Amino acid sequence: MAWQIDTVHTHLGFSVKHLMVSTVRGQFKKYSGTLKLDAADFTRSVIEGSVEVASIDTENKDRDAHLRTNDFFDAPNHPLITFKSKRITAKGGSEYAVVGDLTIRGVTREVPFEVEFNGTAKSPYGHTATGLSAKATINRHDFGVSFNKTLETGGVIIGDKVKLELELEAIEVPDAVDPAALAGKGARPAQASTR
Repeated sequence: MAWQIDTVHTHLGFSVKHLMVSTVRGQFKKYSGTLKLDAADFTRSVIEGSVEVASIDTENKDRDAHLRTNDFFDAPNHPLITFKSKRITAKGGSEYAVVGDLTIRGVTREVPFEVEFNGTAKSPYGHTATGLSAKATINRHDFGVSFNKTLETGGVIIGDKVKLELELEAIEVPDAVDPAALAGKGARPAQASTR
């Protein structure tokens, strides 16, 4: 079965340490993705998506503008972050390990995600939805995001580890329809659901 990410009910969040004493959280607001779910065996499913780097939002316009520059994501030259799963392993119950290629700033690394498959549900508005919760931790230096400054205390402004926390909801689309085509040329498709 093919599914299109519902941008109304999906959240792509991240967090990183600031000054080593607090945590800054943010999200990406424009993205698209497709799930090819095997109803009989989730481990044979495929998950892929792309995120528009310029849509980063940490609730601070100056910081967001800095994050788009070459110091961090270099959005003008690398406008998209992409992910495509390579293998899925069952861990028991509804939990799975999903390993895939994550590309940031043109650098691709294998990243393992801890994923919980939340099942499917029929919406009162007529569509069928499925949900996944996913989390992972990456080292930003592995992707060439290396900007930092040293503090007088010996610490650094920004932590190396970035936690990714994703809540994904997708809407089933007819098998005859290519979900990627629904997304158009941009990173974000038309909203799959407004309710």
